[in-house]
Amino acid sequence: MKEFKTLITEVTNGILIITINREDKLNALNKALINELDEAITELYDNAEIKGAIITGKGNKAFAAGADIAEFKGLTEEDGKALAKRGHVVFNKIEMSPKPVIAAVNGFALGGGCELAMACHLRIASENAKFGQPEVKLGLIPGYGGTQRLTQIIGKGKALELLMTADTIDATCAGKLGLVNEVVQTVELLDTCKSLINKITSYSPIAITNVIQSVYAHFKDGIDGFDTEISLFGKCIATEDFSEGINAFLEKRKPSFKGK
Repeated sequence: MKEFKTLITEVTNGILIITINREDKLNALNKALINELDEAITELYDNAEIKGAIITGKGNKAFAAGADIAEFKGLTEEDGKALAKRGHVVFNKIEMSPKPVIAAVNGFALGGGCELAMACHLRIASENAKFGQPEVKLGLIPGYGGTQRLTQIIGKGKALELLMTADTIDATCAGKLGLVNEVVQTVELLDTCKSLINKITSYSPIAITNVIQSVYAHFKDGIDGFDTEISLFGKCIATEDFSEGINAFLEKRKPSFKGK
């Protein structure tokens, strides 16, 4: 894969591991990183040998401790809109990936870092992880989808509380709220994420992609999620993977899905 300045990428057994590589800045998200993240996610889409991705941060202190605030100084209103729109484009690309993307949250996931984690399909947190959207402390609101995704994931009341108080919550609290799927010891974080990716990708990739599309259809304006589910259910029925799944079930054997 291409070498990046702000990311470390490697493919291990079909899993793309994307590591934010700005440890001296607590892995803060700057413009260059957002652009490189876009390129890395494009590789996930385009490379047939990659079956899923894990996004994490370098070191144990931070997944991503927010955006690089130094880049915000002197921005105009139009600059701010353009900055937020760029973040939305990249994070939406992660969210709508046809292949599973898991955030391995090690340490601080604040501001843009929390927004990045929420754009992933699943979130596994180390015991020392911390989450928060502290933008109001700067006279801002989240700009990379945080107001929307936090509300979708944990509900309006608690989301409003966290957004307006700028409170930081620990991994245990995040787990209780449903913000993370599982909390594990730091040394187990990546292995847990890899095992989860491997479990998901042992099933039909067509079915997994259609699960993702059906779930997110619920949150799209002008789209009926139920209609989407009906349509994609029908498409699954017409696949070779479905025939293989049914035959394997009846023959009491493990299916061999081909993604067709």
